[in-house]
Amino acid sequence: MQTALEPTKPLAPQLIAVLKRRIAAIELAPGSALSEKDIAAQFRVSRQPVREAFIKLSEAGLVEIRPSRGTWVMKISVREVCNARFVREAIESDLARHAAALATPQKVEALTDLIDRQRKAAEASDFAGFNALDETFHRTLTDTLSNDFALRIVETARFQTDRVRLLSLPNATPMKVLIDQHQAILDCIARGDGEGAAEAMRRHLREILLALPSIAQAHPEYFSDSELPDHAKSLVPHDAAENRG
Repeated sequence: MQTALEPTKPLAPQLIAVLKRRIAAIELAPGSALSEKDIAAQFRVSRQPVREAFIKLSEAGLVEIRPSRGTWVMKISVREVCNARFVREAIESDLARHAAALATPQKVEALTDLIDRQRKAAEASDFAGFNALDETFHRTLTDTLSNDFALRIVETARFQTDRVRLLSLPNATPMKVLIDQHQAILDCIARGDGEGAAEAMRRHLREILLALPSIAQAHPEYFSDSELPDHAKSLVPHDAAENRG
């Protein structure tokens, strides 16, 4: 767990990055209290950059600051996860379509290597490592278009889905299912099938909807709401979870 910061660089942005990673990885659990004093001591900094980091994280909807009471990690909202997933699907399915026309053999090789590493992580039951490789797979695919704006939006939306993804592994969402879906996306890209790549990406990003209700039920202390919004309900066949895998 990182506790050292680079003293020659602004401290607050570094704290923001570290705390975001810990929140996404559930190291800082949804609903848990954050102590300005404890974090300052942990990172050996004054309380001022910690206070600045908390304010920025609050503005991003990641923590809640209650005046005179303290700061808490925001609980997971099923509605917000679904809204973020909706944005990811709209962007990433189109990215996959264009990647089928633009991906070089070197890019296909890089994506193939990532899937191979995902299989090894799955065999070792390395859930955190698998999730990191999942993120790299999607970022590498996005990099095919050199679209920094799309990447920033996707990574912002991804934060909402990451905590749920980690909670869903390995039971609700088997890693093999996700690996097979990545392979399907890559197969379409490698043969230049743009529409197939887009459809495979849509199927992949809808996978979380199958697990989300059961995850919220299994971890009610982590969630602020539990019902899928209508635009998400329409994407989940009633028998999908039973037929998966």
